[in-house]
Amino acid sequence: MPRVSGPTIARWRLGKELKQLREQAGRTFTDAAERLGCSESKIRKIEAAEVGIVKAELEVLLDLYKAPDDMKHLLRELQRVGKQRGWWAPLGSMPKAYTVFVALESEAQRIRMFEPLIIPGLLQTEEYASALDAMCTFASPAEQERAVAIRLARQEAFWKGNTDPSRLWVIIDEAALRRPVGKQPDVMRSQLMRLLELGERCILQVVPFNAGSYPGTIGPFTIFDFEEDVHSPVVYTDGQAGITYLEKSADVERANVAFGHIAAIALSPAESAKKILAIVSEMATTQGGEHDT
Repeated sequence: MPRVSGPTIARWRLGKELKQLREQAGRTFTDAAERLGCSESKIRKIEAAEVGIVKAELEVLLDLYKAPDDMKHLLRELQRVGKQRGWWAPLGSMPKAYTVFVALESEAQRIRMFEPLIIPGLLQTEEYASALDAMCTFASPAEQERAVAIRLARQEAFWKGNTDPSRLWVIIDEAALRRPVGKQPDVMRSQLMRLLELGERCILQVVPFNAGSYPGTIGPFTIFDFEEDVHSPVVYTDGQAGITYLEKSADVERANVAFGHIAAIALSPAESAKKILAIVSEMATTQGGEHDT
C-alpha cells in the first residue's frame, strides 16, 4: 500500500481517488449526492478536498462505486489521516492559500526554493522578519506581529523535525544578502550569521552578481517534492497578484529546468559560505569607517 503523508496531502489524495472511482463506476454527482442524502455541491467539495468526509459517508461511497478491497484499505487510511489536525492548527485562522503552503512545507519530502530579493522565511531571524514585515503597508501592527510569530513557529516545526540536510535546498541571489533590512546594521549581520549556521543543516547556494542574467530574474518560486506514490510535485509562487500553486506537468517541468539552471550558475555551498562571510566582513569594515568619521 502506498505510504500516506500528512493530513493535507491525505485529503487531496482521497478526493482525487474518490473522483476517479466515481467516474470509473459511471456514477454522476447526482448519484453520489442522492446516496449520501446531501447536495451535489458537497460531493464536488469532497473531491476537491474543500470539505472533509466522515467514515460512514466514505463507506457509502465505496459501496456505491464498488471499490476493490485494496483501494478500500487505502481510502480508509487516507480518511483517518485526513481528519487529523496539522501542527499549525493551534496558531488559529490563516488565509487558505497560506495554510496550504504551511502544510506542503511540513509534509514535503524535499523542498527546493529560490529567492532573489529577500531571505526565505525558514532562514530568517526574528529581527529580520519583524523589520521586513514592518514594511507591509496593508497590514496592521498586530497582523505584522502575528505573521512573524507564525513564521517562527514554522521554523521551529521544520528544523526540529529535519535531520536530512538535503531535504531543504535554498538558492539566494546576492542581492538578498546585501539589501539592508532594518534600521540597525546588526539586523543584517545577525541574519547573515544565521545563514551560515543553517547552511550546515541544508543545501545553501548564492548566485553572485557576476553571474549576470539568469532564469531567476523572473522571480521567486518553491518546488515541493513528494514520494512518487504520495503526490506529484507542487510549485508555489507568490507576488503582487497573490499566491499561485502549479501542478500541471508542463509547469512543474519548467520550474525544474529553471531551478537546475540557477543551481548550475550559483556558487557551491562551500563557496557560498565564503561569499556570505566576505559580505559580513565588508559590513564590519563599512560600519567601522562610518564610526571613524
